[in-house]
Amino acid sequence: MTMVGWGLANVCLEARTAEGVNAFHPGKAWLDTDGKPISAFGGGVLHHRGVYYWFGEIMDGKTIKHDVALRGISCYSSRDLYQWKYEGNVLPAVKNDPSSDLAPGKVAERPKVVYNRRTRQFVMWLHVDRRDYKSARAGVAVSDRPTGPYRYMGSCRPNGAQSRDLTLFQDRDGKAYLIFASEENRTMHIAQLDADYLKPDGVVTRVFVDQFREAPAAFEYQGRYFLITSKCAGWAPSAALYAVATSMLGPWKTMGNPTVGPGSDKTFNSQSTYVLPVAGRPGAFIFMADRWNPNNLPDSRYVWLPISVHRDIVQIAWRDQWNLSVFK
Repeated sequence: MTMVGWGLANVCLEARTAEGVNAFHPGKAWLDTDGKPISAFGGGVLHHRGVYYWFGEIMDGKTIKHDVALRGISCYSSRDLYQWKYEGNVLPAVKNDPSSDLAPGKVAERPKVVYNRRTRQFVMWLHVDRRDYKSARAGVAVSDRPTGPYRYMGSCRPNGAQSRDLTLFQDRDGKAYLIFASEENRTMHIAQLDADYLKPDGVVTRVFVDQFREAPAAFEYQGRYFLITSKCAGWAPSAALYAVATSMLGPWKTMGNPTVGPGSDKTFNSQSTYVLPVAGRPGAFIFMADRWNPNNLPDSRYVWLPISVHRDIVQIAWRDQWNLSVFK
């Protein structure tokens, strides 16, 4: 999508240091504790021992043909979800090997991290590809610490299937699932991972069959599993669509658009990337989305909004400003 241009005056008005921030401002500039714009696109959040870790794709430099050179995967940490400290590039590009999945001329996006209690490793899955998106593979990396560095283990086509936009989901029983757009993006696959979370174990189900969905974001509440997606529309925004099930492996029932009110036909000019459960607050979930600016990708923005859940019904409404008190 083409966004309204941001003049220098507007950026200066929005760009304040993170100190004292106690609210979310969807679509506005968001700075880290050093006063620099947060660069964690297509991201996901891990909560571990009282700290949130936000991982995402680093975008900086000049946009060329709606893309930027691969820099790596960023990590930010926070205890309150408002103020974020930059922890570094935890999975940097590999500059001396053009054949690497992580070479600057390749694609590495939508990183998600979970903690494996059995192996005591932090496991990251991400979509890796060529610039023409013909490789359609899922990469995996591991670390002994949430802030890395992460060691890249390689990539695969899960269960032999194409894998593009993806997310990770870790269930209460410790099982983990890789959810990804497959079959030329016609259908979502949900692949159960092995005990180490390093490869699929062969158990798989299909959802949104022949509906051309991407940008999956999954969560669970009171025994119901929800999967939010966008339409395959490139950088342009589209209407969200979600499905519900009583098991991550289905069967899944397609419900409708979870966003409501003005702007819901284009997900408030954004695209889903993750659903963040707020620690210590049962039923509190944050919808995370990216507002892409294809003409200047590093100047894309984040749209975080509270989610309302009642049985099978999920609703996401626009708010210009909000904080965690809405979950009371």
